[in-house]
Amino acid sequence: MKIIAGLGNPGDQYRMTRHNMGFLVVDALADDAGIAIHKRKFEALLGDGRIGTERVLLVKPQTFMNLSGSCIRQVIDFYQKTAEDLIVVHDDLDLPLGTVRIKVGGGDGGHKGVRSVMDHLGGGAFTRVRLGIGKPPFKEDTEHYVLQTFPKADLETLAGIIRTAGEAVRIILEEGARPAMNRFNRRDRTSSPEAENPPE
Repeated sequence: MKIIAGLGNPGDQYRMTRHNMGFLVVDALADDAGIAIHKRKFEALLGDGRIGTERVLLVKPQTFMNLSGSCIRQVIDFYQKTAEDLIVVHDDLDLPLGTVRIKVGGGDGGHKGVRSVMDHLGGGAFTRVRLGIGKPPFKEDTEHYVLQTFPKADLETLAGIIRTAGEAVRIILEEGARPAMNRFNRRDRTSSPEAENPPE
């Protein structure tokens, strides 16, 4: 079984914000696979089912973003899994809007939700599906920017990101992280050694 955790904030007021892209992707995966995410346990909403031939547990932490690791650690421990069984889907300021990249290991890139997961798991040896949201015009606006609702002009792009991220997750499940990186991380960029697994 693989654990797929989308990072975000609970509450309707946050649903369509940039920081909730992880939740949006997990919701789309659940809809496509007919998985109901309704069980409340481990400070999370959980959905158990299959994507393709792989049994998965979909996780939406309800702890708010910066404490996501507490919930995910509880899930990992209960199901006797390791970081290698975990896929974390999250927004990323360092990638342009519309970009989806896959990464295994590495740092937190300044993302407090990812940092929390790393702190609670004792390292970063999990797979990340990184969803580009771009940067605000001024660095000091970052917190406001990530909690803003997507403007209408970006909704079509957002829908494309969600579809692409879902495809990326399915490739990770079916073929593994490395083939998925080779496929998705080379999109819209020239081939280079960094393309497969770019550093933070």
